[in-house]
Amino acid sequence: MPKHPAIQRHEWFAVLVAATYFFLVLASYYVVRPVRDQLSAAVGSTALPIFYAATFVATIALAPIFGALVARYPRRHFIPVVYLFFIAGMVAFIPLFRAQESIDARWLGTAFFVYGSVFNLFVVSVFWSYMADLFNVEQARRLFPLIALGGAAGAIAGPALTRALVSIVGVAGLLVISAILLGLSIICIVVLARWSRSNPVAGDNKRNERIIGGSFIAGAIETFRSPLMRRLAILMLLGDAVGTVIYALLADYSGAHYKTPEARTQFAASIDLSTNILQALLQLSVTRMLMVRFGAAPALALDGVVKAVMLAGMAVFAGPWIAAVVVVTRASAYGIFKPAFDSLYAQVDAETRYKTKNFIDTAVWRFGDLVVTSGFNGLRAIGTTLGGFASLAMVAAAASGWIGWRAAKMLPEVSPTTADKELTPAPADTRR
Repeated sequence: MPKHPAIQRHEWFAVLVAATYFFLVLASYYVVRPVRDQLSAAVGSTALPIFYAATFVATIALAPIFGALVARYPRRHFIPVVYLFFIAGMVAFIPLFRAQESIDARWLGTAFFVYGSVFNLFVVSVFWSYMADLFNVEQARRLFPLIALGGAAGAIAGPALTRALVSIVGVAGLLVISAILLGLSIICIVVLARWSRSNPVAGDNKRNERIIGGSFIAGAIETFRSPLMRRLAILMLLGDAVGTVIYALLADYSGAHYKTPEARTQFAASIDLSTNILQALLQLSVTRMLMVRFGAAPALALDGVVKAVMLAGMAVFAGPWIAAVVVVTRASAYGIFKPAFDSLYAQVDAETRYKTKNFIDTAVWRFGDLVVTSGFNGLRAIGTTLGGFASLAMVAAAASGWIGWRAAKMLPEVSPTTADKELTPAPADTRR
């Protein structure tokens, strides 16, 4: 019999509430993400640079504020306040979406695209930070994979709800559903805080006061200074280039084939649902097997191969192939690439990790979105066809696989036993 069971008796309640919390947060996000994506389809890929420029500015402005809040206040205090702020924002958008046909789609799309991205930064990303406040290291290794299942279920339930209900409640009604789900998650936060205070055995008495180290500027300096961090930034940019090109092509396809907001939202929800199911299957099978037995390098290389093969197919089969390309490449990006990519940070010292990861995951990523979409419009203006875009993205995918392999080999090998202990199944990623 193992020394530590998967869940001890006093932990059951907290695990169930935490899994429910994660379910509600990701379901809330995935209900509204198709709403954002149908706006991208309504205006077409030519407007994406405007969307991403506004998002880049908002990210650069808000990331330091977010870091300061995390460093100054216990998360159990500021997370509910932040969630209430975003619920209020969701409610404010409802009358705008009811009048969507009479409002400039570019203006509404820009506003909601920024809102969705900031929602991701402030609402989704703090979940695991809060979990780190509640549980100690030994508990995290046992409990986080189980809690992650709640997020995986939410990432599937959210788009499933959207696809089923959008024709009944409309796009504006989906915002109400998302706001309700997010409001219910606040109850989970309060309940978990009370459990933490009554269960000191779970960890040290100051676990609710922990802060996240590092700063935004320090992260930029360290990223440019470190050869490994520079390579990880390039790897992020290449992966982002592939995803952004595919996103732009999907926006144009959806706008051309689905003429109403409800139809475009239902199509986007179907894409998310298929992607998240495939991603969960990859994480539970291929990704875990590769990372436990061989480490991150083969997983990063495999992701590049999968994307390159799918993009080669799109260059041949054109338009109708785009849905399959989106589902498979996104599932690979977040079911294979992301767990392997994030595992590389676990092998560097804490100071480097704290300083650089936030900068690469925000500024570098958002800057890449802006550059790629602007370049996309420039290439289209000189006559580049779908096959040309697919070929360029295929080259970026292959380069991503090669650089990922090389970056992983720069780090010391981790034993299979250690990898198995540290590998936590990631929920559906919300970045794109």
